[in-house]
Amino acid sequence: MDSTSIIILATIVAYLIVVVAVGFKFSKSKNSSEFYLGGRKLGPLVTAMSAEASDMSSWLLMGLPGLAYLSGLCDPFWTALGLAVGTYLNWLFIAKRLRLYSSQLGEFTIPGFFSKRFGDDKNIIKFFAALVIFIFFIPYTGSGFAACGKLFGSLFGMDYHLAMVISAVVIILYTTLGGFLAASTTDFIQSIVMSIALVVVVGFGIVQAGGIGAVMDNANSLAGYFALNATHAVDGTSSAYGVLTTISTLTWGLGYFGMPHILLRFMAIEDHKKLKLSRRIASIWVVIAMGAAVFIGIIGNAMTKAGKLDALVTVDAEGNVANNSETIIVAIAKIISSNGAFFAIVGGIILAGILASTMSTADSQLLAASSSISEDILKNTFGIKLSDKAGIVLARITLLVIGIVGVIIAWNPDSSVFKIVSFAWAGFGAAFAPVMILGMFWKRTNKWGVLAGMISGGAMVFIWKFVIGPTSDYLGKIYELAPAFAVACIVVVAVSLITGKPAKEVTDEFDKFKASIKA
Repeated sequence: MDSTSIIILATIVAYLIVVVAVGFKFSKSKNSSEFYLGGRKLGPLVTAMSAEASDMSSWLLMGLPGLAYLSGLCDPFWTALGLAVGTYLNWLFIAKRLRLYSSQLGEFTIPGFFSKRFGDDKNIIKFFAALVIFIFFIPYTGSGFAACGKLFGSLFGMDYHLAMVISAVVIILYTTLGGFLAASTTDFIQSIVMSIALVVVVGFGIVQAGGIGAVMDNANSLAGYFALNATHAVDGTSSAYGVLTTISTLTWGLGYFGMPHILLRFMAIEDHKKLKLSRRIASIWVVIAMGAAVFIGIIGNAMTKAGKLDALVTVDAEGNVANNSETIIVAIAKIISSNGAFFAIVGGIILAGILASTMSTADSQLLAASSSISEDILKNTFGIKLSDKAGIVLARITLLVIGIVGVIIAWNPDSSVFKIVSFAWAGFGAAFAPVMILGMFWKRTNKWGVLAGMISGGAMVFIWKFVIGPTSDYLGKIYELAPAFAVACIVVVAVSLITGKPAKEVTDEFDKFKASIKA
């Protein structure tokens, strides 16, 4: 390992030490509620930035720039637009309502909130909601561990399994120690590191490409590269990006209304009146961050044209495509690092930003999955009675076990990180988003409609992905979240109307909640 690699590694290790130290700082949770929701003590800035950092994952610093480098503006633009709109609407319509309603009901987990909101005295909804989180979050967490392993492995020539396990141990350690407050605080730190990485790469890339004019000229010279209805192809041609594909891509934004790790941030803020500030911070950061990520892909293409960056997408004589576009920020960070010790530190910070984007999602997923098993299934559904101290021990043991399962899932180095993320996003969006939206705005929603909608939405994700989509080129272009979300909405409404009105206690709580919204 040369001196540059040693400096980069030392920078990343220093960053990891900081996040573990944060875990120790918040290691004295008094009960399960404080461990899993931080006692509702988050400030507006940490609420905003931890929510968005836990959302973006490595997709922001790897997937989005790589997509723009490969195919141009169209695909990442519509994806980012759907996510930006979904982010804003989630903060606008759900955040305050969820904070007030969950506090009113005394619940600190998403399954617990659903169960209490709809008068589920048998905890059936709670059990199925926790099961949904278990099914979709554990593979999601494993994908985060895999992304960390691949990053370290490619940077330092480390064995993938060793790199993945080390990354997982660090994430599990600080999350197990400090719980929600540690995860939220480190997510806030990680959002700053991610922002630094984006700014430095954009600035350096523009200079290397020969200026902003050279970047734009190169993009304009590529067929379909700047079009919003076509994508650039590897062979230099362009292909149409249809209306159906555009609409399907925009539906990524629907997933926000059902993401447990984001919704928990809404529940945890210290004062619901500060959510407006959080909404503004989060919405602005998301737009700027995704815009910068897309621009990095465009800049990278210009750097390749200028001879400053090796081509990340190549075609051999037989027409086989080798696509390494998702490593674009890693490649640029290596170029920066080659300019001396100071720049090696800068490169290390950029690479720590990629690591941060993955860690900030994995820690939140660990907590959400752990709370679902220990609180919603073991303690509430099966009625296990524990003291506050024993509850904390159970929470930490559960989190540790889930982390180990995540490591096992991530053991295969050839697993596709982003396919897992896409599928899990659809699962939560279909199972939880319709229930959350209707539960906040429609008094008539009842527990049977919610249960049926949750099951039908989650099932449709599997059916569309593995049965319907593969049998039709036309339907296969539709992201599974869109049809699954529509089915769940229809089922919730239909079953709620068929099975009768909710109990009076439930509607009285809803009326009390509506009054608090207007206060």
